[in-house]
Amino acid sequence: MSRFASGKRAYGISDRSGFRYRLKDMKKEWNGLLVGKDEFEPKHPQLFVKRRIIDPQAIRDARPEVNLTEERGIQWGFNPVGTPNRDYSPPANIQATGQVGSVSINPTESTDAINLSGVGATSGVGSISINEDDVSSSVTGVSSSSGVGSVTVSSNVTRYTVTVASYLGANKYYIDGVRQPTLSLSEGSIYLFDWSAATSHPFRFSTTSDGTHNSGSEYTTGVVKDDSAYTTQITVAGGAPTLYYYCSNHSGMGGQANTP
Repeated sequence: MSRFASGKRAYGISDRSGFRYRLKDMKKEWNGLLVGKDEFEPKHPQLFVKRRIIDPQAIRDARPEVNLTEERGIQWGFNPVGTPNRDYSPPANIQATGQVGSVSINPTESTDAINLSGVGATSGVGSISINEDDVSSSVTGVSSSSGVGSVTVSSNVTRYTVTVASYLGANKYYIDGVRQPTLSLSEGSIYLFDWSAATSHPFRFSTTSDGTHNSGSEYTTGVVKDDSAYTTQITVAGGAPTLYYYCSNHSGMGGQANTP
């Protein structure tokens, strides 16, 4: 019987990489390759043959649904839409109604009128017909409607009409027919002064009596001027000082506006 040397000092060449390794350190793979121990790869699990699995489809003692042709001829939706009778007669009228509880409109600019029209919607199913063998049936009254329950139009803008008339030989502002009244303007409120009847007398505010005619300056905080529409609007700021209204073109026409 032949014998082999121990090979403890022998070297071998890897069947995979061609690198040299000590022969005693080399390992044989499942496919017969002799490789270095750092190249060794075990057999991948997917290469193993698995046992055949049988997946039966039949069910023991089954109870299938009968009359499928008849059932498939019923084209109703499921219960929330309406449950038909077994004789194909239509369900009772199906109706749905929805509405918007209230609508509030708060204009912040000059607005003479607010008109709302066509606020609403209606939808419905005209008819549904079912024909199955000798049975004919139809569905009516399936509809829905919606609309605005109520509309509230409110304005938080206080309007004043400004005119000019002569008093003791000099022009004066008249607000809502009252000559140079002392106004009370609440903080956070909006006031619109319409001076379209006095286009030559621009309406302005100042913290100084008679404004720029008395070495004062124009007050502009929260003030919106529209000289083309002849309006001056003011949103009274919190902590606003006592104000004075005046004409930017002529002196001695205005009055005081308190801001409590």
